[in-house]
Amino acid sequence: MGKLRATALRAMALVVVGTGLGGCSLFAIGFGTAQLSAKECMMRAMYFESNRSSAEGMLAVGTVVMNRVDDTRYPKSICGVVGQKNQFAQGLLTRKMTDSGAVLASQMADQVINGARHAGVRSAQHFHTAGLRFPYNNMHYVLEAGGNEFYEKY
Repeated sequence: MGKLRATALRAMALVVVGTGLGGCSLFAIGFGTAQLSAKECMMRAMYFESNRSSAEGMLAVGTVVMNRVDDTRYPKSICGVVGQKNQFAQGLLTRKMTDSGAVLASQMADQVINGARHAGVRSAQHFHTAGLRFPYNNMHYVLEAGGNEFYEKY
C-alpha cells in the first residue's frame, strides 16, 4: 500500500509541473490534466498582456504571438510561444481570467487565429509596458497600443 501511494504522489507532482508536447501547459484538474487549446493560450496572452484594455491592444499582442509562431527561432505553436519561459507575464497560462475582458479576449483570439493582424505591429516580435523607453541599438519602436509599446529588430 505504501509503494502504491508513493507512486501516485509522484505522478500527481509531475502533473502539476508538466508541459505538453505542443508547448501548451498542463494543469491539474482533480486527479487528471487538461491541455490548453491554441485559442485558450492566445486568449490568455491577450487578456493578461494587454491589461484587457482594448480590442486594438489585444490584436497587437496576438499579432506578436503569430509573428513569433511564423519565425523559426520560436516554437511552432501558439501555446509554445506563449508558454516560453520569461517571455510573457508570469502565470499567464494558469491564472484565472476574472472579468468581462475574457469575452473580448475570446472574440479577438478567434480573429487572430483566423488571420487578422494589427497592421501597425508589422513584423514586431517584442513589446513592453508603455511609458518605458530603452535605448535599443538593434530595434525600433513601431506602435503603442493597449498599454504596450511594440518594437521590431532592424
